[in-house]
Amino acid sequence: MAPKTMEHVRSTAERRLRPLRLPSARIMGHVNNTSYDAVLESFRLRGVAPDMPECWGHRGASVAFPENTIASFERAIRDGSEGLESDVHITADDVIIMFHDAALGRTTDGKGLIKNQNWDGNIENIRTLKQPFQQIPTFRQACDLLMRPENQHVKFNIDIKPDNQPERLFKLMKEIVESYPDFESKLAPRLILGLWHPIFLDAALKFVPALRRVHIGGSPMAARTYFWNHCDGFSMWFPSLVGADGQAFLQEAREAKKDVFVWTVNRRDEMIEATRWGVKAILTDKTDMFQEVRKDMASDYISTRSEQVGLFFRWASWKYYMFPIFFYQTLWISQIEGRAGISFKDGRSKEDGATRTSPVSILDEKTMPLDDAPAAPPIAPTPISATA
Repeated sequence: MAPKTMEHVRSTAERRLRPLRLPSARIMGHVNNTSYDAVLESFRLRGVAPDMPECWGHRGASVAFPENTIASFERAIRDGSEGLESDVHITADDVIIMFHDAALGRTTDGKGLIKNQNWDGNIENIRTLKQPFQQIPTFRQACDLLMRPENQHVKFNIDIKPDNQPERLFKLMKEIVESYPDFESKLAPRLILGLWHPIFLDAALKFVPALRRVHIGGSPMAARTYFWNHCDGFSMWFPSLVGADGQAFLQEAREAKKDVFVWTVNRRDEMIEATRWGVKAILTDKTDMFQEVRKDMASDYISTRSEQVGLFFRWASWKYYMFPIFFYQTLWISQIEGRAGISFKDGRSKEDGATRTSPVSILDEKTMPLDDAPAAPPIAPTPISATA
């Protein structure tokens, strides 16, 4: 038998991975031709072996160690992660700490809101509930970790929670970053600001212009409307990119040479799909698992995808359906605006006189984490295939 040519391999791969072409999108008329074509294009292989995305540890290697701790960050780096993701809040005595929630109670033996308590003599003594018991790290301690000679390849995605005060935060951050020798070349290029709300754009450009700006969110429409011109990347909730609008957004980002990252991806099939989309990095709690999947994909992407990803992947989870996505997007934007004390629209035009009110009272120990999906809505979802 004659050896198979590369063209034969590519043709066979595309035939094996070609989905069912459902007519419902054009019949229902819910998406335009551009979005529909983007979905069809997303099914095709862009080469037999796509580029491998970077692995970024979401709150470090948070399955193995307590989230957002130095131990968790170190484990993610040992697993081979090229990046880390963590969150920031400011204490009452102006110390930036790496912590996800606005309050201490969910993951530590502390209580109350971070903004009302000092680091010195208080938060510095708090430890995680999960073993091995760990201290909450400061932003400076995280930068110390990044500046170790063996870690100077690691990127750091800093999730800026919307209840922070923009100018106060970025002034403090500027002082810390600029305290390191050769920060312009050794540290600043690896720090990536993750912005949920447009109110942070002006202060970031003013105080830390050397740091990359990336929008974090779950709505392609909000990303286009409020962040497109001032961010060079987008860190998106994985399900928001599965359907027609998400696939069109990926195509637009590629054409504009803007990076797309996805969170929080802990399933093998989602890791493989995100790789096929051409994302820059995958944020995951399971850094060790993604390393295994990445090795398998690099060795034989076609077989790995065929074995791990079903033909009906787009309809495999209710999270990919139109109604849950709309529900999440609406809830998240409402939460973000409430925590920031200003709407997206007014935050974008703040320089024109819009004022920021005090954050609403949802800021308590029961505040829902922004990057955790709420429970499924009680209404049966409409399949996203109706709009794709």
